[in-house]
Amino acid sequence: MKKNNSARLALIALIVFALVAGVVALTQNWGKKKDTVTTEAALKTLDNLYAKLTVNKLPLRQNPDFIFGDENASHIAVLPDISEYPFRVNPVTDHFLTIYASVEISDWLADMAMRFNQSGALAGSDPVSVSIRSIPSGLAADFISSGKYTPDLYIPSGEIYGDMLIGQGVDARLTEKRLAGNASGILIAKKKSAELNQGGTLHNGAIIDAVLKGSLALGYTSPLTNEDGFNFILALLSHFDSVNPLSDTAIESLRRFQDRIPLIAYDNDQLKASLTGGTLDAVVLNYQAYSSAPNLTASYDFVPIGYRQDNPLYKVGGLTDTKNRIADQFIAFCLSDDAQKAAADRGFNHTGEDTGLKAMSGADIYKAQEIYKKEKNGSSDLTVVFVADISGSMEGSPLLNLKASLNRVIGIINPNVNVGFVTFSDVVNIAVPIAKFDNNQKSYFSGAVKSLFAGGGTAMFDAVVVAQKMLMDAKARNPNTKLMIFVLTDGETNRGYSFNDIESMSGGLRIPIYTIGYNANIDILQKLSGINEAATINADSDNVIYRLESLFNAQM
Repeated sequence: MKKNNSARLALIALIVFALVAGVVALTQNWGKKKDTVTTEAALKTLDNLYAKLTVNKLPLRQNPDFIFGDENASHIAVLPDISEYPFRVNPVTDHFLTIYASVEISDWLADMAMRFNQSGALAGSDPVSVSIRSIPSGLAADFISSGKYTPDLYIPSGEIYGDMLIGQGVDARLTEKRLAGNASGILIAKKKSAELNQGGTLHNGAIIDAVLKGSLALGYTSPLTNEDGFNFILALLSHFDSVNPLSDTAIESLRRFQDRIPLIAYDNDQLKASLTGGTLDAVVLNYQAYSSAPNLTASYDFVPIGYRQDNPLYKVGGLTDTKNRIADQFIAFCLSDDAQKAAADRGFNHTGEDTGLKAMSGADIYKAQEIYKKEKNGSSDLTVVFVADISGSMEGSPLLNLKASLNRVIGIINPNVNVGFVTFSDVVNIAVPIAKFDNNQKSYFSGAVKSLFAGGGTAMFDAVVVAQKMLMDAKARNPNTKLMIFVLTDGETNRGYSFNDIESMSGGLRIPIYTIGYNANIDILQKLSGINEAATINADSDNVIYRLESLFNAQM
């Protein structure tokens, strides 16, 4: 009997062990990318796929209407319409203020504005109220400096934007330094944080040094569109030379730092996707966003960097006495104990750390932004292929919008970038081979865009293969170049290769594929961009040209 019991127990233990082993085998790769291949294997697959395609090489034709030297088209001309940023809170009285507020503070501020509007506030005997538009700080600064749209009050994330406006001659007066306390910082994985922390508090200098040594993968959102990213670059320049952040020494150090950056994200969604995808050890984000996300606080430490982002308030232009009184009442309302408790409940006012950076003038902040535009690719150059859908489904407004998007590219891209152009319908055409984007290449590019017409089927993944082949050949000639693809399409593939044919290969090649969809199958474009954690833009939105300019500026 005892032998039988022992045998049963042994059998049960064996079954349990087998089940556990099976569960471990099934779950150990959860969260990892499927069918990841080496670069060598991916190149072999690429060569095999390319060899089966018929690729037309179109004759080069310059656009006779192209104006040489006209590449610096006005950024202001493509600013979106203010209607793209509707009122979060509408005014409810005849006497009111219009406020442009940073995105990070907009939920709390909208709540405060609604309460204020319901409070029965008066200026003399007149009922008064406020209205709120939620606009990214940099875009709002562009609106104001251009004179295209001007609010009564401007609440950017930090004083760097107000200082920059003042440095450009805008009549903006700092009235309240802190409506809701916040700070930029580096989110670093706890394991990496422990490795770098040699007893005591981990400082951002140790993180910067680790990036320079190549032992830490850090990403941030484009400083040209994002407050945290811009603040981070100013902090870097000051770290490299605290006496003169714009010195040659600081610029050279920034260039070396950029050589080590694997990702400059178009927006925070792309940044967070890269973080959760496991390709980054650290990202730049503000404390309020960090503290409001339990998954981030559980896995990452926050290390402050840069200037504080306390959502200061500026009065803009010559306000009337009534508007000044409304502004002062609204400021007092936002600084009341109840309002500040509500801010704390949303993640503000929980960090008082100051990194002690020396203040920069508005003019120097503007110069720092220009330096970043020039040095963002580090010492590496950049090679880009644009892939345009000219199938029959693009006929009409989609193709017209695509052409407008590509024409905008001509005025944005630095002449030192290497650019090629591919089009596709039933077959794939190399419209412009890769070359430096000088005036000749721009004229060829413009000529190819001008000649586009729609017709035929959609072989999108065939075109991606051709673009990848062009880029990998360019990489073989110049190993120090960064590679990138932009696909402009409706995404409705009905010819040639499928997504499954190229997915694992594309992961091995590690070329980010940015997609812009026109009346598009956005899901398939998001899958394509998601292979190497690039971004997708829905081109059906009214402000697509501005968004594309932001994307191209972020990456090129």
